[in-house]
Amino acid sequence: MNVEKSEQIKHAGQQGKEPTTDRQSLCQFFCNLYQELNMKSLLFILLIICILAQARQDDRYTTARNNMVQSQIVARGISDPGTLRAMRQVPRHLFVPASYVSEAYSDRPLPIGYNQTISQPVIVAHMTELARPAKGKKALEIGTGSGYQAAVLAEIVDSVYTIEIVPELARESEARLRMLGYRNIVVRYGDGYKGWPEHAPFDIIVVTAAADHIPEPLKEQLAEGGRLIMPVGNPATVQQLIVLTKRKGKITEQRLETVRFVPLKRLK
Repeated sequence: MNVEKSEQIKHAGQQGKEPTTDRQSLCQFFCNLYQELNMKSLLFILLIICILAQARQDDRYTTARNNMVQSQIVARGISDPGTLRAMRQVPRHLFVPASYVSEAYSDRPLPIGYNQTISQPVIVAHMTELARPAKGKKALEIGTGSGYQAAVLAEIVDSVYTIEIVPELARESEARLRMLGYRNIVVRYGDGYKGWPEHAPFDIIVVTAAADHIPEPLKEQLAEGGRLIMPVGNPATVQQLIVLTKRKGKITEQRLETVRFVPLKRLK
């Protein structure tokens, strides 16, 4: 009897412990759930903060681009709708070194490394307008630099082929343009003096470096009705912006304002 009673008491004691264990497990479950929900809520809040911060930053750069176009470009007489739209669209701050982002929309050229520069916004817009870009056209750019001029053209024309003689810049620009989604731009490292005969003729040729003459291969690769824009003169001082137009196989020349560009380099 004593043994049986002892077993009954022991059994009763075990039964009495089960609800306590269940309650502890349940409490632990809800604690873990609460912590998990709090963590998810925290992550969600952080995500919202990041999105809002990015939106504010995007708004700031959009405002800066609009101000740039209005005060630096429209104010100087550039009016081509496609050019103005492209200048408002392309994020110039992503085409300059990090140390110059705050000056990306200023009214001046900026260094991009390797003794090269990104042209002043109004010069990019002016050369784009002179090229008369439109859908259905194919462009060649000599001197990719950071890729900014190519991106502006690519917003308007069907395709852009661009050649850069500095290998580091060619690689960086190709990666940047791919990251930004420009699938209609092809970047190549090489000597731009020779053009790109495999893809000629071109409706537009824009040369963003100066030489004392316009390379003959570029003239040959200009399509009927095409336009070539290039700074020509002493590469060490100042140059004149030249526009060539090909009509019925003949090339006419128009000389415009004085400009200053980096020299057109050649591969040795």
